[in-house]
Amino acid sequence: MADKNFPLSGWSSTAIHGGHEQDPNSSHITPIYATSTFVFDTAEEGMERFASLDKEKVYSRWGNPTFKECEQKIAALEAFGLNDEHGQPLELKALLHASGQAAMATLFFSTLKAGDKVLSHHSLYGGTFELLHKVLANSGIEPIIEDLHDLEKTEDWLKKDDSIQLIHIETPANPTIRCVDIEALTQLAKRYGKLVSVDNTFATPYLQQPFVYGVDFVFHSTTKFLNGHGSAIGGVLIGKDIQFMKTTAWKWHALLGGNANPFDAYLLTQGIKTLELRMERHCHNAMEVAQFLDGHPNIEHVNYTGLHQHPDYYISAKQMRHPGPMMSFELKGGLEAGKQFINRLKMCTRAVSLGTVDTLLSHPASMSHAGLSRENRLLFGITDGLIRMSVGIENVQDIIADLDQALRG
Repeated sequence: MADKNFPLSGWSSTAIHGGHEQDPNSSHITPIYATSTFVFDTAEEGMERFASLDKEKVYSRWGNPTFKECEQKIAALEAFGLNDEHGQPLELKALLHASGQAAMATLFFSTLKAGDKVLSHHSLYGGTFELLHKVLANSGIEPIIEDLHDLEKTEDWLKKDDSIQLIHIETPANPTIRCVDIEALTQLAKRYGKLVSVDNTFATPYLQQPFVYGVDFVFHSTTKFLNGHGSAIGGVLIGKDIQFMKTTAWKWHALLGGNANPFDAYLLTQGIKTLELRMERHCHNAMEVAQFLDGHPNIEHVNYTGLHQHPDYYISAKQMRHPGPMMSFELKGGLEAGKQFINRLKMCTRAVSLGTVDTLLSHPASMSHAGLSRENRLLFGITDGLIRMSVGIENVQDIIADLDQALRG
C-alpha cells in the first residue's frame, strides 16, 4: 500500500489511495465488513471503544471499517489542495449515510432546532424541497425560499430575521442548472454569523470545492457521480468542524438510523477511484451535446452553464473547473413533444437519477419533481416540457445521433 508520508500531488492519486489503510489480512482492496457488531477482547477494550469519538468497531449503525475508508477518501477529495486559516492542510470529517436524503436529514436536524429558519433558493431537488416543507416545517423549523442571486435581498433577510441559522445552497441546481455564487453568499453569511451548506452532487469535488470559500458543510448524494455506475444508493455529509461532526452530527446520524451498509460503501469506494477519468469524458461529451442541442430547430432553449447565454455562465466559470455533465432543455411543443421525444430514444436511457456511465433522460415535472405543485414547479423554472439529461461516457457521436433521431421523429 502507499506510504502515508508520501505527498500525493495528483487528484486521481488521492481518489485511489486516499483513506486506504492496510487490511490486517493483507487484502489489496478494503474488505466488505458484513457484520452487525464487533467483539472486544477485554472489558477495558470495550470501554475504550465506547468512550472514543471514532466508533468504527462497536456496532455498524455507528461505524464500520468499510465506511471509514470511503469517508476518508471523500473528505480527502473535498479538501484536496486546500489549507485552513492557519495555513495547514484542511482537515474534514465525513459521515456516510444510506441515502442522500438521510445525509440531508442529519445536516438539517444537527444544525437547526424548533424556532430556527433555513434560507434556501428556488430550483431545489424535489426531495430537498419536500424535506424542508413537509418534515422540517412540521418540526418547527421554517424554510424561507428566496432568489439568492439577489445579494441585497438576501442580506435584508439576514438583517431582519435573526432566527435564520443556515443558508443551504444547491449549485448547480436540479434541474434548471442554475448556479449561485458560493463565495459571495458565504461571505455574507459569515458577516451575520450563519452556517452555510452546499449540495455538491452535480459538480463533485473534482469540478467544485466549496470549502475553499469557507462553507461549513458539503453534502452529496453519492448515488450519483461519486458511485458512477448506478449500483448503490448513498449519501455523505462532510464538515470542517471535526468536533461537531464527531459528536452532534454523528449523534443525529446514529439516532436517525441513516447508516450506510458495507456492500454499498464498498461499491462507492471502487466507483470513486475512476471519478476523474469519468468526469473528464462526461464533461467533454456534455459540451458537444449542449452545442448540438443549442442549434437544433426543435429545441426552444438549453440550460447549460457552458453556453454563454445561460444566466449563470460567469458564476459557473468562476467556481467550477468545467460546466459539468448535467443539462436540461425545453422542446418546442411542450409536454406532448417531450413525451414523444422520450419514447423515441433508442440508445440513451429513460430513467430518473443521474451520474451513471450511460446517458439518462427524465421528465422532471412528472418524475423527480412530481411531489411539487405545478405552481411551485413553474416558479422554479420546471415547465411541463422540460427534459433533464445526465450526459454519459458513451461515444459522443452515438449520443448525438440518438438525440437527433428522437427529436426529428
